[in-house]
Amino acid sequence: MLGTLVNVAAIVVGGLVGTFLKGGLSPKISDTIMKGLALCVLLVGIINALKVSNLLLVILAMVLGAIVGEWLDIDQKLKMLGEGIATKLNGRGGKVAEGFVTGSLLYCVGAMAIVGSLESGLSGNHQTLYAKSILDGIVAVIFASTLGIGIVLSAFSVLFYQGALTLAASSLQPLLSEGIKADMTSLGGLLIIGIGLNMLEQHKLKVANLLPAVFVPLLYQLVSLYL
Repeated sequence: MLGTLVNVAAIVVGGLVGTFLKGGLSPKISDTIMKGLALCVLLVGIINALKVSNLLLVILAMVLGAIVGEWLDIDQKLKMLGEGIATKLNGRGGKVAEGFVTGSLLYCVGAMAIVGSLESGLSGNHQTLYAKSILDGIVAVIFASTLGIGIVLSAFSVLFYQGALTLAASSLQPLLSEGIKADMTSLGGLLIIGIGLNMLEQHKLKVANLLPAVFVPLLYQLVSLYL
């Protein structure tokens, strides 16, 4: 859990610094920074998406994930949670809901979160999560300067998500072939591309409702082992 705790601390510190700087950045600078970051997010997503091993499985996973995600309406539940927090903060948190959702998705979806948590839980190797912590901390400063304290609150999503993966790593590892990990990474990359498009305000995708897709390859391998 050490790697995850360091990651959480980096997001909290970076987010608090960014929130403090919120009044110091002009809307023009903030908008340009956000657009530049969106391009970087798109690049990360494309790189991860191209690691696909089984294209048909990825397509099927996206369809099934969308069905499950829409049924659960994860996107709306995350927004309601963020808005509830905003109400309790009497509006002092800025765009709390948007920051919480954006931060949670950006920090939790992708190869580094999954692979890093597995390495941390199985071998005590925290190097991947340490590297992710540096990146997340820098991103938190910039994002929090425009989206407010919601970015800080997204650290709790990281604690829950990566912590759960770390604790479950010893039981999950026998089920994760290289191909399955590649497909999970590819699906995560596709979701990151969706986040980048939302940041550019070109589309408004309910990316959170596609999150279940990332775990469909794992279920596929589970089923294949017993058939």
